[in-house]
Amino acid sequence: MWMDLTKLRLNILVLLTTAAGYVLGRHGLPAFDWAAFGVTLLGTGLAAASAAILNQTWESVRDARMHRTRNRPVASGRLSRSVAFAAGVVAGYAGVALLLYVDVLPAILALLNIGIYVLIYTPLKPITTMNTLLGAVCGAIPPMIGWSAATGGLEYGAWVIGGLLFVWQLPHFFALAWMYREDYDRGGHMMLPVIDPTGRLTGQVMSTTAVLLVPIGLVASWIGITGVWAALVSVLLGVWFVWRCMGFWRSPSDQNARRAFLASLVYLPVVLGAMVLDQGRISPEAVMRGTNAPVSTPSSPALENRDAP
Repeated sequence: MWMDLTKLRLNILVLLTTAAGYVLGRHGLPAFDWAAFGVTLLGTGLAAASAAILNQTWESVRDARMHRTRNRPVASGRLSRSVAFAAGVVAGYAGVALLLYVDVLPAILALLNIGIYVLIYTPLKPITTMNTLLGAVCGAIPPMIGWSAATGGLEYGAWVIGGLLFVWQLPHFFALAWMYREDYDRGGHMMLPVIDPTGRLTGQVMSTTAVLLVPIGLVASWIGITGVWAALVSVLLGVWFVWRCMGFWRSPSDQNARRAFLASLVYLPVVLGAMVLDQGRISPEAVMRGTNAPVSTPSSPALENRDAP
């Protein structure tokens, strides 16, 4: 029950992107801070769980109408809304507190993410298709949490990785929403595929947003965050993803939507993995200063001084 309530499978992806952001942010710094890394992942995971729980508390009635979500704990009545709400608040408080122990900025980002997801994205879902953009913002913040926990700031690299996640979610989600368009309509959600019966507009948006992934991957190498091999992987996977999305655009169908969706699931971990394995030769901070000298910056004052009198 708790796995469904916290959307564990979805939040594993959140943790992977947070980890990637942290590792890329640590590049060029003297030593990897495993303690800060672990606390960052735990805090981000709890914050993501909080958003998922509070979302289900708010949407329990709409979830109950949809075949895909009607067995969720709150929607099915296995868990009361009051208990779920309390669990969501506790998880959010614990997650933000842990991140605050690492640094102030990642804690602020986590709190902001919960607020956007629960207070803006969720109530907009039955009102406007623009809700998807807000949902994409929420998905872009976790790698920025990881980066800021590693460096204490939001340098260029944080925005590049966050931008990659923001753009990736649009074709990824629209492909999923097309396959479940009848279910989303049944639940009263205003998603683009629901109001686009031909699928042409959905396919156009999927293809044009997927195209943006190619230059974003190149920018990461251009500013020195990742190397040439990571750039090559991001281009090849990006072109393949675009091809799958254009296949849906040319011929909208559940089969082509599934192909695009599966391509998105391959694209993200492979590209992020390539970025982590093939990091640039200079640190993000050095890029900001215009020098190739590595920078030595304490990663987490709170953790470094936790044993001080």
